[in-house]
Amino acid sequence: MRRAFPTDKFEDKKTPFYYYDTDLLRKTLQTICEEAGRHEGFVVHYALKANANLALLNIISSAGLGADCVSGEEIEVASETGFPVEKIVFAGVGKSDEEIRIGIKFGIFCFNVESPEELEIINELAKEKGKVANVAFRINPDIGAHTHANITTGLAENKFGIYMSDMTTMIRKAAGLSNVKCIGLHFHIGSQILDMDDFTALCKRINDLQTELDANGLSVEHINVGGGLGVDYENPDANPIPDFKSYFDVYATHLQLRPGQKVHFELGRSVVAQCGSLISRTLYIKHGKQKQFAIIDAGMTDLIRPALYQAHHKIENISVPADTPEETYDVVGPICESSDVFAKQTKLASTRRGHLIAIRSAGAYGEIMASGYNCRPLPKGYTSDEIGA
Repeated sequence: MRRAFPTDKFEDKKTPFYYYDTDLLRKTLQTICEEAGRHEGFVVHYALKANANLALLNIISSAGLGADCVSGEEIEVASETGFPVEKIVFAGVGKSDEEIRIGIKFGIFCFNVESPEELEIINELAKEKGKVANVAFRINPDIGAHTHANITTGLAENKFGIYMSDMTTMIRKAAGLSNVKCIGLHFHIGSQILDMDDFTALCKRINDLQTELDANGLSVEHINVGGGLGVDYENPDANPIPDFKSYFDVYATHLQLRPGQKVHFELGRSVVAQCGSLISRTLYIKHGKQKQFAIIDAGMTDLIRPALYQAHHKIENISVPADTPEETYDVVGPICESSDVFAKQTKLASTRRGHLIAIRSAGAYGEIMASGYNCRPLPKGYTSDEIGA
């Protein structure tokens, strides 16, 4: 059954824009908290890189999640929108000195460190302020996740993390520095992962690494397994909330924790993807010799995922009844790039100029990645709370 959009509330809004169903977001957050809460020591952080819309961040922080940040500016925004600094983690392979100073100033929970040189810089900058910074080492587990090549991050050939063979050396190095304290290990194998076996493989790799720590008389208080849980882009109405139960159960079943250890998760896409849609208006229907094009006013500047990752999004004409006869279209944008295509040869209810088009499951890596290419304005974001839907 097709989801009902408040199209009457859309008529006075300039397209394209993002629409967020905050009821669905709250239900998603409730599910996350309930399922994670079934397991002692599970701590969930929201990855701001997925979507930093301020209204959404306020809702997410009020649910009790921590924040996973990848820039100094994200740390500042997280703090401003209610995320406790003691629940903010700072990841990223290229943290600048200024960004590290921001993390130290705010007294964040942890820096996820990606190289020996970064560890030394954090120690130096913390020493300048007379503080001790908590660090966790991001370990590259050399695990290939079943996802797009551009969003897998756990292979040895990727730029992320420290080699497994260097783990004990790094922990001992940190112990010899006066202004950092190693509190954990961090992992992240990729994004949009739907095969739970990938997470099981990560658990097994972590178990092996913890055995190695035991053998060397070392231990850590925290294990951060990253995120990566995917969503159903094909059927957003049938599966609006990801299978968080199975996801958390994998770690509860397969991860062999030491007494008192906590497990941290960094969820982004699975939190916000399904609550967001990109709403666009049809400009023209262009009839070619072999196909017809639905040219809409949203482009790759507003949602870059299809051009960047060849990502699929369900597309719907929301101006006509659901039982309207369908036609086949290439749905394209107005940008002067051949890659400005949202879908090829896709079925849509018969579409005409002025009809509203919803590109579904666009709440993650949509608005946040928009650009001003072609001097286009950035799309606005509206919540169902805001427009009274």
